[in-house]
Amino acid sequence: MAVLCCTSMQLLLVALAALAGICLGGSDGPRGVALPFVFDPKATCDPPCKHAGICIRKNSCFCSRGYEGETCQYANCYPKCKNGGECLRPGKCRCPSGFGGKYCHKVVCDGGCWNGGECIAVNGEAKCICPSSWTGSRCQDAICPQGCRNGGSCVAPGICSCPEGWLGGACHTAVCKKPCVNGGKCVSPNTCRCRAPFSGPQCEERKKLY
Repeated sequence: MAVLCCTSMQLLLVALAALAGICLGGSDGPRGVALPFVFDPKATCDPPCKHAGICIRKNSCFCSRGYEGETCQYANCYPKCKNGGECLRPGKCRCPSGFGGKYCHKVVCDGGCWNGGECIAVNGEAKCICPSSWTGSRCQDAICPQGCRNGGSCVAPGICSCPEGWLGGACHTAVCKKPCVNGGKCVSPNTCRCRAPFSGPQCEERKKLY
């Protein structure tokens, strides 16, 4: 009497499927209908079963856990990949830009959100929502409502860093190392605007009247 040799996996399939019908991707019946299990150790599948799937009869694959499809060509992630992610293998999603996590369920902003900004999805794109007084793609730029004049830069909300020769909340006050006298006014770094009849670097000279 001839004896058919089978792998341990094939023997297990025979034992399990003998108790019930099995849904076969390559069967002649309607897709998704349970049919009586028929196992042929000499069966061939063209194209062949992928991802360790077993050909149990002609063009019918029994897929290993985590795969599905006519030839077991599709990975099956559970929970399913979210936000447009692609299932590469069981339990492994490839996430689109702006999303991360095991199932692409987390919103990820490139470079992170600074200064208390929050990364959220807006129309399918990851964006930083900035708190008041901050702006920029990563909330990296401070806002100075008063503006920073004369080459000053806004370094924190409402705070300007002024270049040499300027002071004030908006870098609007010029600095003269030597004070202007006789009612003169410092109008730019080390430059005095004098009142008549005075002149000179610090308005210290009186013009002669004839």
